[in-house]
Amino acid sequence: MRGTQLEIRPQALRHNAALARRLAGAVPVYAMVKANAYGHGLALAVQAMAPEVDGFGVALLEEAEALLTLQPQAKVLLLEGCFDQQEWLRANELGLAVVLRSPEQLEDLLAVPLAQPMELWLKVDTGMHRLGLPPEQVPAVLKQLAQQPAVQVRGLMSHLACADENNHPLTAAQIATMQSLAQAVALPYSIANSAALMRYPHALGALVRPGIMLYGASPLAEQQAAELGIAVTQQLSAPVIALTKVPAGETVGYGAGWLAERDSVVAVVALGYGDGYPRCAPAGTPVAISGVRTQLVGRVSMDMLTVNVTDMPWVQVGHRVEFWGDTVSATEVAEACGTISYELFCQVTERPKRVVKEG
Repeated sequence: MRGTQLEIRPQALRHNAALARRLAGAVPVYAMVKANAYGHGLALAVQAMAPEVDGFGVALLEEAEALLTLQPQAKVLLLEGCFDQQEWLRANELGLAVVLRSPEQLEDLLAVPLAQPMELWLKVDTGMHRLGLPPEQVPAVLKQLAQQPAVQVRGLMSHLACADENNHPLTAAQIATMQSLAQAVALPYSIANSAALMRYPHALGALVRPGIMLYGASPLAEQQAAELGIAVTQQLSAPVIALTKVPAGETVGYGAGWLAERDSVVAVVALGYGDGYPRCAPAGTPVAISGVRTQLVGRVSMDMLTVNVTDMPWVQVGHRVEFWGDTVSATEVAEACGTISYELFCQVTERPKRVVKEG
């Protein structure tokens, strides 16, 4: 009844997966669907994208189990690997391809009896310094893995730290390290995320792993999603529930943080940080009403926020306010908040009603 909603568009997800497919050419495409498909809903995203991709990537074993319940024949890549011996056994039972990223994981893997062949990717730290084996350790690890005849090493994997930035020197260094190592050990490699899929066609390797481009946001710092042919996959909106006159010199919201420099009108909207909209969104963050852009004023509250409609006399109670979607991009909102669109998508709570819009 409150009217706050998150509209999800399966056709847009399918469109973006098809775009990734075209960019990848003959290289297999694994769609990243971790974190509930970046907040879009795992079941909906998998069903929408399955016809266009070769497999799916998840972070956790529990995510893989949920995905296989939806698509039992799906190829699934477990990106963070297994956290103990029981997880290795379960991953093998499920037929997952698994990323091995540490000596501790290697020790657990070599200690378990695998009931069937297991595909494995070795995670290599090429310069991001988060997870992965140092390149110089890879040959020795490969020798140890040869002791486990059920293990089939598919290739090397790494992750790019700065692919969103054009011509960043670290990206070139990471790609060069990966290509040199892959050649030295005679294995294929996977390093391409959404940004690399668009920016570095010479480094697509043997498997590409698009994420954010599938969900309607640009992976490139210098270009908007629409310029890249990426379709909007979700719209967050809520209705105006009150219109309030604010005399010049008066303030709005907690902390009296916004001062009306002239006689003003603000729309009170049924959305707040309890719905997942960022509390840190400052006055001036863009929103839209009926395709017309305006701005937040005052602090975001738990259940509501306020929008400047002084120059929009046609706005009435019941009009819907778009917080990101067709007129205002999630990237714009993220930049205003000092974050990224990924976080906005993932932090929307269960309070907004999910509405699926086909077509």
